[in-house]
Amino acid sequence: MSRLSGMGGRLYRGEKSFNIIGQRRRFYALSIIVIIIAGVALSVQGLKLGIEFKGGSEFTFTAPGSTIELGQKAVTDSGLTSETIVQKIGSDKIRITTKSLTNAENDAVENAIVKDFNIPIGEINVLSIGPSWGKDITHKAIQALIGFLLVVLLYLALAFEPKMAQAAIIAVVHDIFITVGIYALVGFDVTPATVIGFLTILGYSLYDTVVVFDKVRENTRSITSTGKYTYSQAANLAVNQTLVRSFNTSLIALLPVASILFVGAMLLGAGTLKDLSLALFIGLATGTYSSIFIATPILASLREREPAMQALAKRVAMRGPQTPGDAVVIKGDAEVSNIVTSTHSKENRERGPRNQPKRKSRR
Repeated sequence: MSRLSGMGGRLYRGEKSFNIIGQRRRFYALSIIVIIIAGVALSVQGLKLGIEFKGGSEFTFTAPGSTIELGQKAVTDSGLTSETIVQKIGSDKIRITTKSLTNAENDAVENAIVKDFNIPIGEINVLSIGPSWGKDITHKAIQALIGFLLVVLLYLALAFEPKMAQAAIIAVVHDIFITVGIYALVGFDVTPATVIGFLTILGYSLYDTVVVFDKVRENTRSITSTGKYTYSQAANLAVNQTLVRSFNTSLIALLPVASILFVGAMLLGAGTLKDLSLALFIGLATGTYSSIFIATPILASLREREPAMQALAKRVAMRGPQTPGDAVVIKGDAEVSNIVTSTHSKENRERGPRNQPKRKSRR
């Protein structure tokens, strides 16, 4: 058995535990710091919207020995004075992005490219998108995101409980904001592929959160009747029981996405691959973190405010701490306690053997 699987078994049985719920303020502080950095990046740099959202013209062509400086010279030779973006894709491909151009301006840029790069005009791929179409795409993307969140909120409220839905949505908003902030920080263009990546990572984040919440619900189903553990203690056990599983699934998902990001951004320079893979990579990592360290602690905080859970916490406190060597596993309504400790052994030695009463003989 590998060391990781052995660790997972001990975490599941409760033999080893990380106090994630008890240390939630540290994780909240870490998330707040990252959110502040993301907010500063958004306010200072903002998002670089692709032409699909803001409208404009895009000229893409392949030419041996092409450079960004030569592309900028072609724009200058065309007489265009508005702001343009010249990017190199791969080793010999250039992409020039401008604002929306008239037919005359468009022809002037194409002629300058043909002259400076010495390529046929038919090899220039031109994409023109009007500003009204870009605004329509932006509104549809926002509507899709809001609709997604509402459907998820309704499903979680019906399938689990309203407080679980609240905690899950807070974690999703946390993931979105951090991902968007990092996008602004690195300066990648926001394209339709980015929106697809955002929706994908939201689904993955919720999937991981639902797995943890399902275990929390299983562990807390009859918690008030047994009175053995507080809600936070049972939720912390659920997080530890799913910790290794979340780590394994996230690692398996991140490895191919990291490969796509490396190949797309560094080797091929492909815009679509780069935009999609960056959103997926950041979102997968953030979603895994939030499902364990944000969503479940928030759920525990919300539930601990309930009068029933506060009364339960008082009953558990009156019982005092459990024996340090106790190994406890809560599984649904069944509770299995394996109380075999050195303390108990010491007590048995001090008491000595138990004397059985002598039986009287009958005559």
